[in-house]
Amino acid sequence: MKRGARAIPITERLAVLGEPLRLRAVRLLECQELSVGEVAKVLQLPQSTASRHLKVLSEGEWVTKRSVGPATYYRVTRDDLAPDARAVWSAVRDHLVDTSDFAEDDSRLAGVLAERTLDSQAFFGRVAGEWDSVRSTLFGERFTSSALLGLIGPDWVVADIGCGTGNGSELLAPFVEKVIAVDQSEPMLEAAGKRLESADNIEFVSGSLSSLPIKDASVDAAVCLLVLHHVPEPLEAFREMRRVLRGSRGGGVALVVDMVEHDRDEFRQTMGHVHQGFGEAQMKQMWHDAGFVKSAYRILPGEPDAIGPGLFVSTGRVGA
Repeated sequence: MKRGARAIPITERLAVLGEPLRLRAVRLLECQELSVGEVAKVLQLPQSTASRHLKVLSEGEWVTKRSVGPATYYRVTRDDLAPDARAVWSAVRDHLVDTSDFAEDDSRLAGVLAERTLDSQAFFGRVAGEWDSVRSTLFGERFTSSALLGLIGPDWVVADIGCGTGNGSELLAPFVEKVIAVDQSEPMLEAAGKRLESADNIEFVSGSLSSLPIKDASVDAAVCLLVLHHVPEPLEAFREMRRVLRGSRGGGVALVVDMVEHDRDEFRQTMGHVHQGFGEAQMKQMWHDAGFVKSAYRILPGEPDAIGPGLFVSTGRVGA
């Protein structure tokens, strides 16, 4: 790194890292070179704010930068740091405590890098024959994820538990025999009914997750999308899903998508969340206690533009 004319006092170096956002940025940039826009996405900041923090880090000689066309990329390289800065960062880094902010940063960083990979692949695809561009122009961007739902058994009955306005039911209905959409909120059910009025294989039912209005062993699969954190006793919902599932016809699976554990108390106040996400051990214990014989838990890749906590998908099966 090119050094300035004056030595930077250690107090100034510490002051720069004393801002939590800049500390998070340095932690990220030691792992990966990122553009201003990518830093903004990972830290969930306006690009102008990210640029301002990076300018402070650059002036404090914490980061190196390079330009590639119109973009500027930043990186923290320990060997390029001044000796006193290197010592400060080593001490700070060794005493960092894992927090939900760091975990969510790492998740969003993975999403940003995945986007970068896709961009690179798309570029080389166009060079090689422009197939990706042609395919998107002809067929759009979303057909792959929708088409993969065709792997679900066409004779299945699926319960969409806590269906809300029907997003999950809308995706499932074209691929299965029947969807039972359950929600305890009448306004939600009304909105879902209007949204999906053209679908003839969706049954809308009013009921709670702790007492599903569905017969025993009558559905092949159950999905619960971003609902469990609202349920006072989640284990009751797991037991109800187990009760209504049958293990025949290749089904017998329940799927939950929800938030990973986090410490954002504002979600309790503003959105009425009862639980601040769920960890892998907690989910697997509830699957076991409800009578499922096999379970899995996977953290979903972070969406760079999403502002909420990270998400996971977890499944439980009634048969091996």
